[in-house]
This record gives sequence, C-alpha cells and structure tokens, in this order.
Amino acid sequence: MVTTSPSERIDLRKPDGSPVRVLVLDDEPSMLELLCTTFRYEGWQVRGTADSHWAIETAREFRPDAALLDVMLPSMHGVEVLQRLRRVIPGLPVMLLSATSREDAEERHPELTLVGEDYVTKPFSLGEVVERMRRLICRSGTAERHDEAVLIVGDLTLDKASRTTSRSGEFLDLTATEFALLHFLMRNSGRVLSKKQIVDEVWSYDFGGQVDIVELCISSLRRKIDAGREPMVHAQGTAGYLLKPVNNS
Repeated sequence: MVTTSPSERIDLRKPDGSPVRVLVLDDEPSMLELLCTTFRYEGWQVRGTADSHWAIETAREFRPDAALLDVMLPSMHGVEVLQRLRRVIPGLPVMLLSATSREDAEERHPELTLVGEDYVTKPFSLGEVVERMRRLICRSGTAERHDEAVLIVGDLTLDKASRTTSRSGEFLDLTATEFALLHFLMRNSGRVLSKKQIVDEVWSYDFGGQVDIVELCISSLRRKIDAGREPMVHAQGTAGYLLKPVNNS
C-alpha cells in the first residue's frame, strides 16, 4: 500500500542546469509506473524497469544521479544490483525499497549495513519517498534546490538572499528555525501541512525530538507574524497547520 500525502514540487537541478536523472527498479508494474510518474512530476528524467540486468546496462548509458531499487527481485537480489551499479557509477546515491523492515533485512543480508544509503519500508508515503530522494541527491552534491529568492503571500514577504521577513512593510525578527518554518509554510501557502511534514522539513528526518516542538515554534511564529493583525497562520485541528493570505480567510 502507498499513501499519497502531498509533496510540494521543488526545482532540483544539477550545477549545469540540467535535470536530475533517476533510475527506478521494481518488479511490480503498478508500483514501477507510480514511482516513475511521481519522479517525472518533479521534473526529473527517469528510466524505469523490472529487469535487473537491463537496469545495470541502462546505468552505463543513462548515467543516473540516483537510483531507487526494490530489494526483493526475482532475477537478482536488490543488494547485488546495487553493488553492480556502484561498480558502474562509484558512489551512486541509492534508496532501497522493501516490504521487510531494515532490521530483518540486515539480519538476512549483513551487507545492507555497508551499501544502502537509505531504506524505505512498505507501505510508504510517496511524499516521504520524494523528499528523502531529494535529500539523498542533495547530500551527494549532485544537485541543489533552485527556490525563488523572494516569496510573497498577501502582505507577507520573505527574502532568502538577505534572510529578512516583513509584513505590511514591517520587519520581523525571526530566529533561524522560525525563518525555516515560515519559508516552508509560504512555499506551501493554502495547503495543510502535518506536524510530521514540518518536523521532517525544518528539523530533518534525523531529528530525534517530538512533534510537540512544532506547536512551540508555531506559537512563537504566530506572535511575531500575527500580533495585532489578521491571522495568517491557522491550526487545522489534528491535521496540522496552513498559512494563507488574509483576503482568502
């Protein structure tokens, strides 16, 4: 089962401006099509296959920047495919996909602890897979995000280059975390973002804290943005939070 929680499209490009290239290997046709379609929506060039040997040969010509591999394949184990791919492209960032937990998989295949850079267990969220793939690619230095330098939502403005924020022309003094949180909310203006999505974006997947930290940071951000004004940051019950311009409230 795959859940389709929203994933914001982010412009991720290589230094020369060309699109990211991703190789997808999964022997389940519907899953393969879904993953390839999702990655293409991101603007990435994608080659997908259910054939392990074809994937290895394609890598020689396609030169992917990252790969998503199903661990359990009928013709060749995903770890063996990964090892062969890395002989073709040393250091290739790889995400492994499996219905088995990482702990169980590592017990059966100890080499997983050495070769897999990321590991996703089914069922999974497409949004999480896309975001983790972005992070995997960015960490490798292959590509970087090309966000708009200035974001404007209603009377709220955020300038990434100068790291300044203002509402109705009044400067807002934000901490680094508040700035990152507001940037995420503004990029997704009008969309409800769950606490988990916010934690994953602002504090990263490696953050060991609890989602309660989101409530504290949202409260602090609201005091600075909405104080004495019509509110722009709204709680949506247990679903999460969204930011929207006053004229759409």
